Amino acid sequence: MSIVVIRIGTRGSALALWQAQHVKTRLEVLGHAVTLVSITTTGDRLIDRRLELVGGKGAFLKEIEEALLARSIDLAVHSLKDVPTTLPAGLRLVAFLERADARDALLSANGQRLRELPHGAVLGTTSLRRRAQLLAQRPDLRVEDLRGNVDTRLRRLREGRFDAIVLALAGLARLNHTAEATEILDVAVVLPAPGQGVIALECRADDSRLVAAVAPLDHGPTARCAIAERALLAELGGGCNVPLGAYAQIEHERVRLRAIVAREDGSLILRGEAEHVDPAQLGQRVAGELLARGAAALLAPPTQDLGQ
Repeated sequence: MSIVVIRIGTRGSALALWQAQHVKTRLEVLGHAVTLVSITTTGDRLIDRRLELVGGKGAFLKEIEEALLARSIDLAVHSLKDVPTTLPAGLRLVAFLERADARDALLSANGQRLRELPHGAVLGTTSLRRRAQLLAQRPDLRVEDLRGNVDTRLRRLREGRFDAIVLALAGLARLNHTAEATEILDVAVVLPAPGQGVIALECRADDSRLVAAVAPLDHGPTARCAIAERALLAELGGGCNVPLGAYAQIEHERVRLRAIVAREDGSLILRGEAEHVDPAQLGQRVAGELLARGAAALLAPPTQDLGQ
């Protein structure tokens, strides 16, 4: 039986709206009636502050999850890399859409690739994961914070504030900006964030009708990879923005997981890799190996200067 109306809560950014509209279209094909409800989150309002100071990436979910619990919406559409491993009581992730290309992309003002950027070039990213891995390749770069939605970041590059910026390829593709990428960064150079490229659906745990309605959207191989990456993240205790990358792939019915934990300046990168048929056990195993080699010290938050 079709649900009368599914109310999808979404942020108002172009990328969030694209993702919500994509899910809306797929649900409508299945015979459901769907409406979009735009919700402004803490992360959207406080764009001039570092994420870790306003609640981390969870700042982009807080108000949407509150709306779910208040029953003013029925379904939330998220970029999985923004979703903490611990969800509010009463909520659950119910579907993972087929993963888009998980790699990062370099966009430079003069069409230069990473190795071609001039000495001391200014590179924009707020991600400690990207910062660490790029500095490991090019320790001469000046890495500066870059927040805002995709269009805002592209505009700042065009305005000459940065020599280059790094964005998720999946987001560029969804907004038809792929042609602006100067270089697609191989996962051997920059390992993606856990869940990067995956759209995840969240709803109330007791909403069995909605769980059944979205079940056809769940992509089994993507779900297995997402479980492995998030199990690793949970085991490591990684917060919103830490120098940690993880990428899982299905190989001959087994899940292969690669992960890194790094020093923020790129001077030390711990790498782990394994494969297993059980994705949750795999994530825990790789995390355990990294912890045994000192990963916890690299993931500890830096001491904040409250006067800054």
